[in-house]
Amino acid sequence: MAPGKRPRPDTGFTLIELLLVMSIIALLLALAVPRYHQSITRAREAVLKENLTLMRDALDKHYGDTGKYPPSIEALVARKYLRKVPEDPVTESASTWVVIPPDKPDKGGVFDVKSGAPGHSLAGDAYSTW
Repeated sequence: MAPGKRPRPDTGFTLIELLLVMSIIALLLALAVPRYHQSITRAREAVLKENLTLMRDALDKHYGDTGKYPPSIEALVARKYLRKVPEDPVTESASTWVVIPPDKPDKGGVFDVKSGAPGHSLAGDAYSTW
């Protein structure tokens, strides 16, 4: 070593420093991950409510125009009340909608639409009651 120069200490992190940083990261992840999953569920529920509102509005418009409810959900698409049958975001399928017929069969085939998703929302309501 050259005279007058001090020896440099070893650079890098100690094992304790690394363990401390890793434990802080693990703690932050433990707090963030449940909130992330809950926000995804909340977003799916909001989309489900919006899709149900859009389909019910289209059903009402069809009834107002023709005096009858459509024979199927696909008829709303064929008659341009909807661009396409929306997907149920909980089941990720457009074929799981539960069709409620009107009281009188001569009024058509689809009076109301409900979700066919199993399970309950974050508020505790069954998806099938929406």
